Amino acid sequence: MIEGEHILISLENRHAENIFAGRKQVELRRRAMNVSVGTTVWIYVKLPVGSVMGRARVSAVHSLAPLTLWRRFAAISGLTHREFFDYFTGISKGFALSLEDAEQFPQSISLQTLREVPPGFHPPQFFMRLGVGGGLLNALTESQKVGSALVDGVDGVHVARSSNKLNSGAKKNHKSKEQLC
Repeated sequence: MIEGEHILISLENRHAENIFAGRKQVELRRRAMNVSVGTTVWIYVKLPVGSVMGRARVSAVHSLAPLTLWRRFAAISGLTHREFFDYFTGISKGFALSLEDAEQFPQSISLQTLREVPPGFHPPQFFMRLGVGGGLLNALTESQKVGSALVDGVDGVHVARSSNKLNSGAKKNHKSKEQLC
């Protein structure tokens, strides 16, 4: 059974790679995300990659002035000083999710496959909650169970396509058109 909160975020490839390599241990946002410690963060890498590449777990949530965020998280932000302050220009408080237990999947889940789970799926610009019992979360979870034990060429992508529980249980948060960091 799938427990706890699950969200899907979209990142540029370099940020995802830094998370999986342990160089980036915080996800920074210009606006607060109402997520709890322990939430599973599924990481979608934007096109041209266009796949869910892995996941991590939220270990802490921070809402602080950008200068305080920089002082606290610069070394694990994956950003240069200029990138960081350009991103937070014009706001008085920024938001950071501390991440732990990041893992990159042996088999990613393509955008094409994701669009078959709830038909017409579009990756979130801010973030998307994944409903427990929903088709997207079930497909992501099942693909990783089988994806780690490849048998006769069957991988997580094929499992996601053949799952019987492909209904839409995801809720989107359409509040922002911001690009993710």
